Amino acid sequence: MLWIIAKVLITSAIIVAVSEVGKLNSFWGSLMASIPLVSTLAMIWMYHEKAPLEKISAHSSGVFWLVLPSLPMFLLMPWLLEKKHWAFYPSLLTCVAVTFVLYLATIYSLKRLGYTL
Repeated sequence: MLWIIAKVLITSAIIVAVSEVGKLNSFWGSLMASIPLVSTLAMIWMYHEKAPLEKISAHSSGVFWLVLPSLPMFLLMPWLLEKKHWAFYPSLLTCVAVTFVLYLATIYSLKRLGYTL
Protein backbone atom coordinates (compact mmCIF):
# COMPACT_ATOMS: atom_id res chain seq x y z
CA MET A 1 0.00 0.00 0.00
CA LEU A 2 2.86 2.39 0.80
CA TRP A 3 4.28 1.77 -2.69
CA ILE A 4 0.99 2.82 -4.32
CA ILE A 5 0.86 5.98 -2.21
CA ALA A 6 4.47 6.80 -3.19
CA LYS A 7 3.64 6.31 -6.88
CA VAL A 8 0.59 8.56 -6.62
CA LEU A 9 2.51 11.29 -4.79
CA ILE A 10 5.47 11.28 -7.19
CA THR A 11 3.28 11.21 -10.29
CA SER A 12 0.97 13.91 -8.92
CA ALA A 13 3.91 16.12 -7.97
CA ILE A 14 5.25 15.97 -11.51
CA ILE A 15 1.89 16.91 -13.02
CA VAL A 16 1.50 19.83 -10.59
CA ALA A 17 5.06 20.96 -11.34
CA VAL A 18 4.37 20.96 -15.09
CA SER A 19 1.19 23.02 -14.67
CA GLU A 20 2.87 25.50 -12.31
CA VAL A 21 5.91 25.94 -14.56
CA GLY A 22 3.56 26.31 -17.55
CA LYS A 23 1.82 29.22 -15.85
CA LEU A 24 5.15 30.99 -15.37
CA ASN A 25 6.76 30.17 -18.70
CA SER A 26 4.89 28.52 -21.56
CA PHE A 27 8.05 27.27 -23.27
CA TRP A 28 9.41 25.44 -20.21
CA GLY A 29 5.96 24.14 -19.30
CA SER A 30 5.50 22.85 -22.84
CA LEU A 31 8.93 21.27 -22.82
CA MET A 32 8.24 19.52 -19.53
CA ALA A 33 4.84 18.34 -20.76
CA SER A 34 6.27 17.04 -24.02
CA ILE A 35 8.64 14.69 -22.22
CA PRO A 36 6.83 11.37 -21.90
CA LEU A 37 6.90 11.54 -18.11
CA VAL A 38 3.78 9.49 -17.50
CA SER A 39 4.89 6.74 -19.85
CA THR A 40 8.40 6.74 -18.44
CA LEU A 41 7.11 6.57 -14.88
CA ALA A 42 4.68 3.81 -15.82
CA MET A 43 7.52 1.74 -17.29
CA ILE A 44 9.66 2.36 -14.20
CA TRP A 45 6.79 1.34 -11.92
CA MET A 46 6.14 -1.76 -14.06
CA TYR A 47 9.82 -2.73 -13.96
CA HIS A 48 10.10 -2.32 -10.19
CA GLU A 49 6.93 -4.36 -9.77
CA LYS A 50 8.56 -7.19 -11.74
CA ALA A 51 6.34 -6.92 -14.82
CA PRO A 52 7.66 -9.10 -17.65
CA LEU A 53 9.86 -7.18 -20.07
CA GLU A 54 7.46 -8.18 -22.85
CA LYS A 55 4.70 -6.23 -21.08
CA ILE A 56 6.94 -3.17 -20.74
CA SER A 57 7.91 -3.48 -24.39
CA ALA A 58 4.26 -3.79 -25.45
CA HIS A 59 3.41 -0.76 -23.32
CA SER A 60 6.14 1.31 -24.98
CA SER A 61 5.08 0.26 -28.47
CA GLY A 62 1.41 0.91 -27.71
CA VAL A 63 2.21 4.39 -26.41
CA PHE A 64 4.07 5.15 -29.64
CA TRP A 65 1.11 4.23 -31.82
CA LEU A 66 -1.40 6.02 -29.62
CA VAL A 67 0.61 9.22 -29.35
CA LEU A 68 0.31 9.72 -33.09
CA PRO A 69 -3.48 10.25 -33.15
CA SER A 70 -3.23 12.58 -30.15
CA LEU A 71 -0.84 15.01 -31.83
CA PRO A 72 -3.45 16.85 -33.95
CA MET A 73 -5.10 17.99 -30.72
CA PHE A 74 -2.14 20.27 -30.05
CA LEU A 75 -2.67 22.03 -33.39
CA LEU A 76 -6.47 22.03 -33.24
CA MET A 77 -6.67 23.60 -29.76
CA PRO A 78 -4.79 26.84 -30.56
CA TRP A 79 -6.62 27.11 -33.88
CA LEU A 80 -10.02 26.87 -32.18
CA LEU A 81 -9.02 29.25 -29.36
CA GLU A 82 -7.12 31.89 -31.33
CA LYS A 83 -8.43 31.76 -34.88
CA LYS A 84 -12.02 30.72 -34.27
CA HIS A 85 -12.33 32.44 -30.88
CA TRP A 86 -14.04 29.47 -29.28
CA ALA A 87 -14.31 29.30 -25.51
CA PHE A 88 -11.92 27.01 -23.66
CA TYR A 89 -14.26 24.15 -22.73
CA PRO A 90 -15.95 23.77 -26.13
CA SER A 91 -12.46 23.78 -27.69
CA LEU A 92 -11.23 21.18 -25.24
CA LEU A 93 -14.30 18.99 -25.71
CA THR A 94 -13.92 19.17 -29.49
CA CYS A 95 -10.24 18.26 -29.23
CA VAL A 96 -11.00 15.30 -26.99
CA ALA A 97 -13.74 14.10 -29.36
CA VAL A 98 -11.49 14.42 -32.42
CA THR A 99 -8.70 12.62 -30.58
CA PHE A 100 -11.09 9.82 -29.61
CA VAL A 101 -12.17 9.37 -33.23
CA LEU A 102 -8.53 9.36 -34.33
CA TYR A 103 -7.74 6.75 -31.67
CA LEU A 104 -10.49 4.51 -33.03
CA ALA A 105 -9.27 5.03 -36.59
CA THR A 106 -5.69 4.24 -35.59
CA ILE A 107 -6.65 1.10 -33.68
CA TYR A 108 -8.83 -0.04 -36.59
CA SER A 109 -6.08 0.67 -39.13
CA LEU A 110 -3.43 -1.11 -37.10
CA LYS A 111 -5.70 -4.09 -36.67
CA ARG A 112 -6.30 -4.26 -40.43
CA LEU A 113 -2.52 -4.22 -40.90
CA GLY A 114 -2.17 -7.14 -38.49
CA TYR A 115 -0.87 -5.18 -35.54
CA THR A 116 -2.72 -5.38 -32.24
CA LEU A 117 -2.13 -3.10 -29.31
